[in-house]
Amino acid sequence: MQTDYDLIIIGSGPAGMTAGIYAKRAGINTLIIEKGAVGGQVTLTQDIENYPGMENINGFELSQKMFEQVTSLAVDVVFDEVIDVDFSGEKKKIVAGGVTYTCYAVILSMGAYSRGLGLDNEFEYVGGGVSYCAVCDGNFFKNKTVAVVGGGNTALEDVIYLSNLANKIYHIHRRNEFRADEAVLKDYNKIMQDKPGKIEQVLQYKIDQLKGKPKLQSLILKNVVDGTKKEINVDGLFVAIGRVPQTEFLNGVVELSNGYIKVDDKMQTNIKGVFAAGDIVEKNLRQIVTATSDGAIAATNASLYIKQIKNKNK
Repeated sequence: MQTDYDLIIIGSGPAGMTAGIYAKRAGINTLIIEKGAVGGQVTLTQDIENYPGMENINGFELSQKMFEQVTSLAVDVVFDEVIDVDFSGEKKKIVAGGVTYTCYAVILSMGAYSRGLGLDNEFEYVGGGVSYCAVCDGNFFKNKTVAVVGGGNTALEDVIYLSNLANKIYHIHRRNEFRADEAVLKDYNKIMQDKPGKIEQVLQYKIDQLKGKPKLQSLILKNVVDGTKKEINVDGLFVAIGRVPQTEFLNGVVELSNGYIKVDDKMQTNIKGVFAAGDIVEKNLRQIVTATSDGAIAATNASLYIKQIKNKNK
């Protein structure tokens, strides 16, 4: 089994796959390491309407098209979890699945995962009423009562999606206004008007407790202003309160800001030869199109870096 590469990309979301395409086309011997399924968070998106050239496509289909292009270029892909890295030398080391891989350059593109509520018994209800993906699990709650918590794009999109499945939706948000994009707000408000009574906003409340055995049956909500509590009966809860960058295994190896990787305009981190791309990077906009852009920039500069090292070592 080959373990020595020019470039190793950790993560196979849109950023990682784009990086793989650009690197391989530049003649760089490339490996992608992925701990889960290719596509990352994009596979959870039902309708994508703002990716250039694709008027409407679902996330799973788009990620599969990207992966087909990656494999057609003969980019190596290994499905294992990275557990340790050493970026101190000219040759970088990455440990995954008990194997140590080496390379001249690395692109970090692990993405981010859904943020939890932080309640003690939260994960006891995963698969029993609590979900972090409305598109994945919404059909299990057809004609039932559900709640969505969050005030950003994902939460509002979840409410819109679930409005075609659930009988009633409680939309819980700790503030009294939403922070979603204008286009998403417009669609959300239209659903509110078109389906009066189906969606009940519960603003300035947070979820204080999950109740029910063995499955979720109710939520205890706490008012963030006066501390009063109330209970609502639900069959399901969809959590959409943001994401957490997957930088745990880096252990401070690269410079971070609020958990996100800091990069320059070449997508290079504070360590020479280590680049980052996609949702894991500190930036203002996290979209598929910005992830692919990051991946292209990172791969182009990583390729130049690798060629410089090889020429120096001749």
